[in-house]
Amino acid sequence: MSGGEEHDAPAGRLLLETLGKQETVVPLLMDRAYADIKTRFTAWELCFHAVVPPKTNTVDKWEYDKELYKKRNEIERFFRRLKAFRAVFTRYDKLDIIFSGSVLFASIIIVLRCVNTP
Repeated sequence: MSGGEEHDAPAGRLLLETLGKQETVVPLLMDRAYADIKTRFTAWELCFHAVVPPKTNTVDKWEYDKELYKKRNEIERFFRRLKAFRAVFTRYDKLDIIFSGSVLFASIIIVLRCVNTP
């Protein structure tokens, strides 16, 4: 978790490093906020294939899989469902471990709802 006033890219790189090097190339769907060279290079070093469009003001644009990037919508919808839980949305919890538990609990409920819907 990062602070509310901090950029998410350094925390994202740290998360990638804790996952470690992958045995095969794994696609990594990222938001444009993670489109910096440092994050993409870290992903490349760890055998992740960064699927992220370049920012609009980027001079050296790169190719990316547009069809695969469209799947990022599923991730965004999951976060929308997650934020429907008041404990997650408002973050009243003072400790990160308690907040993580709230996120995990809400995630389990979301997945169970998806599994049980016809």
